[in-house]
Amino acid sequence: MNRSAHRRPRAIAIARTDNESRQLAFRLSLIAAGALAALIALFY
Repeated sequence: MNRSAHRRPRAIAIARTDNESRQLAFRLSLIAAGALAALIALFY
């Protein structure tokens, strides 16, 4: 990836939305892991 002097707002917006969706997926996986741990703790 070459760093040019021109900043592309579309690429920045895409990267921002990609980062937000990645954070959302991370939080969902954390919630799912917590729910699985709670179920395992309840059933064992």
